[in-house]
Amino acid sequence: MTPLELRGVEKTYETGSERVRALKGVDVAIEPGEFVSIIGPSGSGKSTMLHILGLLDSPTAGTVLLEGRDVTTLSETERTRARKHSIGFVFQQFYLIDSLTALENVLLPTVYDRDRDATARAESLLDRVGLGDRLDHTPDELSGGQKQRVAIARALINEPAVVLADEPTGNLDRETGTDVLEEFARIRDQGVALVCVTHDELVTEYADRVVEIVDGELR
Repeated sequence: MTPLELRGVEKTYETGSERVRALKGVDVAIEPGEFVSIIGPSGSGKSTMLHILGLLDSPTAGTVLLEGRDVTTLSETERTRARKHSIGFVFQQFYLIDSLTALENVLLPTVYDRDRDATARAESLLDRVGLGDRLDHTPDELSGGQKQRVAIARALINEPAVVLADEPTGNLDRETGTDVLEEFARIRDQGVALVCVTHDELVTEYADRVVEIVDGELR
């Protein structure tokens, strides 16, 4: 089953008297275990596309399918539930809570669940990304690359079908960025789909497919 798909998706923003067509009939299907890099100039529609893929925004027209289910017109509560179940997020700024340990940050998406296995799963994920000896460290005790690996573990805690990443190497040096991309490759090899919006050419070297968007249209 295709984890994530857009069919004829359009997005129009209205600011005062101005109408901006951010997406113009976008069709894209993300396959299981596929690493897709989305590239394009600033203002091309990359972030809008990522937000719609991640159910953070709704299209003006078209259809969004998540694991074969039409999620285009879900309510905000339903979208939140669908995201939690099927989508993980990795951001450029990490968005870790400074007062929490690495383990506690990874556990955040499960905080309201009665998930008895969550702690063991979080420990296993941190060990997998090379931070098994950093469980009790807070973000200020971690390097940039270590913070991003905590964020990756957090994105995987609910065993999503797809992980969406927004400039995940943007704040990292090349060596550390390579380490993060190697981790992405391992995630992909385990059947999780990855979609990465980026300006970093290094990311495209690891991607199975590069999708270019210009002026709201795929090239």
